[in-house]
Amino acid sequence: MLINIFSAKCIGIDAVPVTVEVDITSGLGIHLVGLADVAVKESLLRTVTALQSLGFRIPGKKIVINLAPADLHKKGSGYDLPIAVGILAASGQKDLPGIGKYIIMGELGLDGSVRPVPGALPITEMARDNGFRGCILPRLSAGETLGYSLAKVYGVSSLPEVLSILEEKEDCSSLEMTSAACAGEELSPVLDDIPDFSSIYGQEGAKRGLEIAAAGGHNVLMIGPPGAGKSTLAKSMAGILPPMSTEESLQTSKIYSVAGKGQAGVQIVRHRPFRSPYHNISAASLTGGGSDCIIPGEISLAHNGVLFLDEFCEIPKRILESLRGPLEDRKVTISRLKTRITFPASFMLVAATNPCPCGYYGDGDRCTCTPARREAYLSKLSGPVMDRIDIHLWIRPVETGKLVGACRAEPSRDIAARVAAARGLQAERFRGSGIFTNAEMSGSQVAEFCPLPASCRDFMEKTVERLGLSARAYHRILKLSRTIADLAGSGSIKMEHLMEATRYRLLDRKNIGY
Repeated sequence: MLINIFSAKCIGIDAVPVTVEVDITSGLGIHLVGLADVAVKESLLRTVTALQSLGFRIPGKKIVINLAPADLHKKGSGYDLPIAVGILAASGQKDLPGIGKYIIMGELGLDGSVRPVPGALPITEMARDNGFRGCILPRLSAGETLGYSLAKVYGVSSLPEVLSILEEKEDCSSLEMTSAACAGEELSPVLDDIPDFSSIYGQEGAKRGLEIAAAGGHNVLMIGPPGAGKSTLAKSMAGILPPMSTEESLQTSKIYSVAGKGQAGVQIVRHRPFRSPYHNISAASLTGGGSDCIIPGEISLAHNGVLFLDEFCEIPKRILESLRGPLEDRKVTISRLKTRITFPASFMLVAATNPCPCGYYGDGDRCTCTPARREAYLSKLSGPVMDRIDIHLWIRPVETGKLVGACRAEPSRDIAARVAAARGLQAERFRGSGIFTNAEMSGSQVAEFCPLPASCRDFMEKTVERLGLSARAYHRILKLSRTIADLAGSGSIKMEHLMEATRYRLLDRKNIGY
């Protein structure tokens, strides 16, 4: 008897249907075909043991299991559950009229329990788009889908619960993942370790630059000696970023779902991600990759959030250069011999570096480096990389008078209110375009939303000529000016907005003090 069970495979952050065909005929042995990896092949022993532990029998006939399409590599343990259901239905031990109505995924324990698998969000979205009634997923994985209203999702903990749903005899509404059913589960952890801007004394210029960056999603480079507050300023940005919209949250959550970053059955991403890898990170960890299974890297895990790279000049140049494409295209494509996968990577880069090898240039007379060594140190940052960074901030040590006995500065919540208002203007401006911030504008959108009056055009012509700016740097100044205008509530870009945006192109100047 031939039985078809529907499951899925994730390619990038999207899922495609996979049909598990189970046929039982005369003969001996269990045969699994369809380009399955080792984890899938091992599922046979797990599945057989689980079925026997639950009192089911394994037919003494030839069982052929085909994972279609047969030319698509299948990886992971998520096919355990559909294979077990297929064997029970094909052998006649269970009558399962609902078997073709759901996408079924899950790993089986030897006692028949169901364990979580990655990719619940893309799988649920695919089930909705392909007309399935819903999905049957492990409960810890199904919790990722809460709040997105993609399709009906049942969260199960054991194989008998799956069978009760497919038999369609009992009311299984208690297994359906709804907000009421999961009222006792925390949706997402509250971030309580974010420094507040009010606890950072001085550095008003740097705070202004970071406020503009947060308002428009712009990239930032902070240069300064140790102890000047670069890391604290970067971490404080998480407290002024606005909440993600439902569309942004879905995009980011799909990346975390595919990467297997789910947490105990809760909805994965509500807060904007803040990723801070160590500076000895590998290229594959940063951009994504892997040999057996391609997974997202840090730049994709920071999608719609912040990627903080401390000790920027200590990162090998080859790895820094790999940021060129993602910073410009807002996506990263990973190619292997037979696979080519694209992950979204629209993140805000916040980088921090010392100004020289000893780190103390600009801090009195503590620097022991020669001018040539200082220049060579920052020259590790190539022109193409610096072109893609909108704001360059020189962070100087705080004066003693401002550090001791100073009054508390403006709190993060007040800055966050201004950032949220500016982001609201951008949401209306780019509604339906697929982008959310000024930094994501294309060339045609810059021409549409950043027109300049005649006086401003003359100023920019002289600025481009004097600083030797590239066309990319020119467009980034216009995007930055648009954000500054949004923060000021101005409908058009004015001279003061352009002048402030130009001042942040510190490293474009021919002489920066060396």
